[in-house]
Amino acid sequence: MNYTEIMVRYGELSTKGKNRKMFIAQLAQNVKRTLNDFPAVKIHADRDRMHLLLNGEDSTQIMPKLAKVFGIQNFSPSIRVEKTMPAIREMVQTIIKNVYTADQTFKITSKRSDHSFELDSNELNQELGNAVFDVFPNIKVQMKKPDINIRVEIRKEGAYLSYETIRGVGGLPVGTGGRGMLMLSGGIDSPVAGYLSMKRGVEVEAVHFASPPYTSEQALQKAKDLAAKIAPYAGSIQFIEVPFTEIQEEIKRVVPEGYLMTVTRRMMLRITDAIRELRKGLVIINGESLGQVASQTLQSMVAINEVTTTPIIRPVVSMDKGEIIEIAEKIDTFELAIQPFEDCCTIFAPPQPKTRPKLDKAQAYEARLDVEGLIERAMAGLKVSEITESSEQNEDFADLL
Repeated sequence: MNYTEIMVRYGELSTKGKNRKMFIAQLAQNVKRTLNDFPAVKIHADRDRMHLLLNGEDSTQIMPKLAKVFGIQNFSPSIRVEKTMPAIREMVQTIIKNVYTADQTFKITSKRSDHSFELDSNELNQELGNAVFDVFPNIKVQMKKPDINIRVEIRKEGAYLSYETIRGVGGLPVGTGGRGMLMLSGGIDSPVAGYLSMKRGVEVEAVHFASPPYTSEQALQKAKDLAAKIAPYAGSIQFIEVPFTEIQEEIKRVVPEGYLMTVTRRMMLRITDAIRELRKGLVIINGESLGQVASQTLQSMVAINEVTTTPIIRPVVSMDKGEIIEIAEKIDTFELAIQPFEDCCTIFAPPQPKTRPKLDKAQAYEARLDVEGLIERAMAGLKVSEITESSEQNEDFADLL
């Protein structure tokens, strides 16, 4: 089919009352950014739905991208014809000839936005249903859940027909929920946490800790590739690389083995919070799942969280590993996440970390470090990259902060 438009339906945005206009405007901006490679597409965002005029662009390339834009409930590629009954009738018959197979049921769903049109919605349904019977006399009508639902909308500029309804990812447009800093490791959980946060409208920036030569270039690239997997849901993601070698070496040198993980995570959280403040974020997001590893017990969380008063969002905290993996497979991060490149969280991991660390002990061991100096040097060495779906990184450094 030679589609001329894609009609987008909002879903949850329809419940936003007085804020609805702001949500729709953000969604339109996100769609425009997602379709940046298709400059001919024109976007018209109305109160009830969004219309993408394709102007010759290939709908088969555009639809997979729309399917990843949060805030879209579903969408339908449409064909525009002249606003006359002969033209509409002919296109209905063309569609049914292309899509009908034996024993399928059908329905006509008409909407008349232009009330000056010669027929109302019920009359349109009847007239166009008869047009289908003229082609397939034995076809059956079914009002609820038909196999084929031909939608017809009469607007002032023409008549639009569609028969496909493609499900979107739902949620809220990214950017309507503020900005959060995602602590992105190379594991399974944190990309899922980022995806779930974006689904609720949070603009995510990824913070990744690198400790060369203990962590490899492959490990760093793996983290960037994971960011690229979830970037299409936002258009792009800012990837912030933190130099962490000196800090980990100092912790290893002065902190007892059982508290290495606790103190390391406290330093990571301090730095992430400093980056959040610098980049005007509101929250910190991580992939902690309660009880999964030693640093994710309630006692560990209390000891680690003490370094900040910033809200910490844990979207996967109550999920078991199987549930997290299921989402990771859906968003295509799982196979990448299980590649065997060590990250900062594993290189100095002790064989028996404290699962119930004491806050006062963690503070005492941490007092052996030059905490402010270490953080200042790490912040001075930040590197920022823009990650897109194609993993094209427009790298810049601390001057972008």
